[in-house]
Amino acid sequence: MKVRSEDRHKLSDFKLLSFDCFGTLVDWESGIYEKLKPLLARLPSSNPVKTDRALALKSFDDIEVSLCASKPGLKYSTLLSESYLKLAETFSLPRPPQAEADALGASVAQWPAFPDTVAALKRLKRHYKLVILSNVDKESFSHVLCGSLANVDFDAVYVAEHIGSYKPSLKNFHYLLGHVKEELGVEKEQVLHTAHGIESDHVPCKELGMTSAWIARGETTGPGSTMESMGDKPMPTWVFEDMLEVAIAADEDFEEHRS
Repeated sequence: MKVRSEDRHKLSDFKLLSFDCFGTLVDWESGIYEKLKPLLARLPSSNPVKTDRALALKSFDDIEVSLCASKPGLKYSTLLSESYLKLAETFSLPRPPQAEADALGASVAQWPAFPDTVAALKRLKRHYKLVILSNVDKESFSHVLCGSLANVDFDAVYVAEHIGSYKPSLKNFHYLLGHVKEELGVEKEQVLHTAHGIESDHVPCKELGMTSAWIARGETTGPGSTMESMGDKPMPTWVFEDMLEVAIAADEDFEEHRS
């Protein structure tokens, strides 16, 4: 659904879709929560985080976002492990075994794609070049490409380890725009950034004058992950419930463009 009527763009105007991965294409919340369970089990019953999934994920995400900002060169798998240890410290729990923290850091490969993701990306590939811009390391994402996103034909993959910083740093989006122009011949005006995260993706997109589409999936836990939290920040041009809605809308728009 288009929510910014003053933006005259149509989906058929774009040549490339760039994607955040985790939260947009891959269900990081389910993957993270599963690995948080040993830590949560040690919490006293009086702590609401023990049984509140959304609150537990937000507590973890707040720490992860802070570490992304303060340690931009840290490998993502290590950052996840450090976030786990920091979460235990925040809850005044004894330091967990390192192997337990490392299990979370290594779990990215096991995070499932949303049920609509792969089929939708294959439909969208008929219309666009597909590019990943993700806060992850090369090794972890190589497992994702062989696992939950296997058989999806991406034209390029740009991850935080390549860039040396994590979103929402504008450096990541400058990297995206520079490389798709050089490698794929696509200009900024031809890129539609497609993501769940408001603060991590849509706010920097607007700072750079990029067009974006918000994938407003069910439960949201990250900072700035609801429309209400945007306040007076610029809105994404489109809002879709999932990737299937994007594919359906693109098919319809390109069919109309051809007729």
